[in-house]
Amino acid sequence: MSKLIDLTGQRFGRLVVMRRTGTAKNRNAKWLCQCDCGNQTVVDGYRLRNGMTRSCGCLRREKSKITVTKNEAFQRNKGKKTSLIDNDGIFYASKIKSQRNRTGVVGVSYDKRSGKYFARLRWHGRYVLIKSFDNLEEAVSSRKKAEEKYWRHNGVDYD
Repeated sequence: MSKLIDLTGQRFGRLVVMRRTGTAKNRNAKWLCQCDCGNQTVVDGYRLRNGMTRSCGCLRREKSKITVTKNEAFQRNKGKKTSLIDNDGIFYASKIKSQRNRTGVVGVSYDKRSGKYFARLRWHGRYVLIKSFDNLEEAVSSRKKAEEKYWRHNGVDYD
């Protein structure tokens, strides 16, 4: 077992460590930190020491706000429902594979904790499919059947 490193009083980005609060599930020490913005947060010691957590979340919000204000396309489409949904009422996120997609199929994801694949489909703002499967092929098949049922039978071109 490794020796505990006392972080009390040390600064990590915008956070100053106040005291230890316990142990995380991964057996790392958890620390109560005071952020420069005034908020307090509990952080895993490993994340502090390796620069993965530098604030209570205020730093990310500030950076996002700056990024958004400089993004002309975002500013033009801000508040417009049509920038999220196509003419058939389908969210673009349901049709376009994101960079985070690891299965290669839109609407199918893998959950490491449960070891299951999940198939999802939203139609007019509600989930019409949200089901877990033991293998990828079953999840993909279920997603494709739901697309056929809700999109093709309603005259939507989704290919």
